[in-house]
Amino acid sequence: MTGKARPYVAGALAGVVAVLSVVVSTQLLGKPKYLGASTTFVRAAGLLERRVAPEHVEANTYYQSKQVKVDWQMMLVAGIFLGALAASLLDRSFKVEAVPPVWKERFGGKIGPRALGAFLGGIVAMFGARLAGGCPSGHGMSGLMQLSISGYLAMAGFFGAGVLVAHLVYRKGGAS
Repeated sequence: MTGKARPYVAGALAGVVAVLSVVVSTQLLGKPKYLGASTTFVRAAGLLERRVAPEHVEANTYYQSKQVKVDWQMMLVAGIFLGALAASLLDRSFKVEAVPPVWKERFGGKIGPRALGAFLGGIVAMFGARLAGGCPSGHGMSGLMQLSISGYLAMAGFFGAGVLVAHLVYRKGGAS
């Protein structure tokens, strides 16, 4: 095999990881159903908010229905971050980039517009995730694993929207 990644190997490994995640979360951790980590960030916000305005957390209907605590999902997300950081430090590929090269080439090197774009994109993504009742990638991956029509429609929508936005944002000769 050459140095280039093969898509079918990546797909097979993603399938193995998906199956293992279901086994670990349901069998080993004793969860009644397979859950993703999409609620982790909302729970983390609840933990932080509890320090500043505990009465707001107690009065919030969402937080009343979900336990605001450090759980296995939060630890999974933290582990992903720490594992990626450790790997990048070990192979010496870690670097801090305020503005990615592709963005800099298209829109310039100013940090402000990039930060605003990332922030607004995060708001749109979080709103969509909460509206859909979970994270898009989790819905798509879980839906595809279950051969769900909604999973296939979701993934088609994600890819279609991604292609459209990439075309609009990174087209040649557009406004800078």
